[in-house]
Amino acid sequence: MRVATEGDGRGMRRAGRGAGRLAACLILSGAGLVAGFVAGPARAGDPVGVAYLERRIARPNPVNNEDPVPADEGLRGAELGLRDSNATGRFVGLSFALQSAVVEPGADIRAAFSDLLARTGNPRFVVVNAPAADLLALADAPEAKDVVFLNIGATDTALRDGECRKRVLHVIPSRAMLTDALVQLLVFKRWTRILLVSGPEAGDGLYAESLRRSARKFGARIVAETKFDARGADLRDSALREFALATRGPEHDVVAVADEAGEFGTNLVYNTEAPRPVVGTQGLSPAAWGRAVEAWAAAQLQQRFRKLAGRTMDPVDWAGWMAVHAVGEAAVKLKSGDPAAIAALMLDPTFEVGGFKGRALSFRAWNGQLRQPLYLLWPGAVVGTAPVEGFLHRSTDMDTLGLDRPESACKAFGG
Repeated sequence: MRVATEGDGRGMRRAGRGAGRLAACLILSGAGLVAGFVAGPARAGDPVGVAYLERRIARPNPVNNEDPVPADEGLRGAELGLRDSNATGRFVGLSFALQSAVVEPGADIRAAFSDLLARTGNPRFVVVNAPAADLLALADAPEAKDVVFLNIGATDTALRDGECRKRVLHVIPSRAMLTDALVQLLVFKRWTRILLVSGPEAGDGLYAESLRRSARKFGARIVAETKFDARGADLRDSALREFALATRGPEHDVVAVADEAGEFGTNLVYNTEAPRPVVGTQGLSPAAWGRAVEAWAAAQLQQRFRKLAGRTMDPVDWAGWMAVHAVGEAAVKLKSGDPAAIAALMLDPTFEVGGFKGRALSFRAWNGQLRQPLYLLWPGAVVGTAPVEGFLHRSTDMDTLGLDRPESACKAFGG
């Protein structure tokens, strides 16, 4: 275990990549060493403990010399959230501490979670950057009955639907929210005829299905669908021919791509049979955050993150920051480090928190999803923000994105 001070500017370093090995480190607040988290009611002066748990996942090699997904994606955001929470908390006599663990592909995440509990005294708030199956395994663990999990990595709509869990809050937007944001903009621009190209992976299929649902919801139409598998092809040489065939079809306004792993979507741009915009996982893409986001003092958050991490803040980083920031905001509002009171406030429908998005954000009472505006991004620019003007809702237009209360089958929250 490597220990680093919270204020040393270097943050936490990842451990080696050996299978099953855990990377763990303590971030300290103030001048004193935080040796662990205290179970039960917090004593005056005890830090509020937050844990970060990540499953490292295998990713394909990026094409076209694109930057790979950062190895510290999500964790750096949580570190910045800790710094911000400590900066605010000191005015009311509160401090916060963060401990992290990263498990390699194939390792047992439940064992890593149990190890965190044993070493830290049962933290009540755990930020999870892991696939849906891992998140469910953690939420269903007997030792997790008092833990609030904050999901920053799994976009699966099912986690906000029939597979929801009572004490799981979703900071990252769902696929349904992302595709709703995209289709709202397409409908607003009257680009309602969509030709859909999807990859062979399970996530690609889920994104494509979400896009179909969003099209039905807002009155757009999938005019044709095709599958594309980039394996075995060198798209740098063959993209012009390959994609002309894949995008040949009925008259359409846009080509939507479902390629979550980034295996071919970037090469689709400017290689379609007809001169049409590419939207979806590549091209014009919906996201919770991006390099070009600057409004509502977001530039300040971007600069602080770049100073900490030495790189751009991406959507998972923002979600990691937001998760820890939400815990800190709840504690500061209560002027209390009592984890039970903080958890109760975060789960309360009246709880609101800022996120540098120009609006108060809150967790949906029926499935734990953070309601939030989303961005429609092209590299270097924000094209639009959703909810898009004209899409109305009886309570808040932010609930036009993703599963609304009547649409969600989640019962864990009493809905």
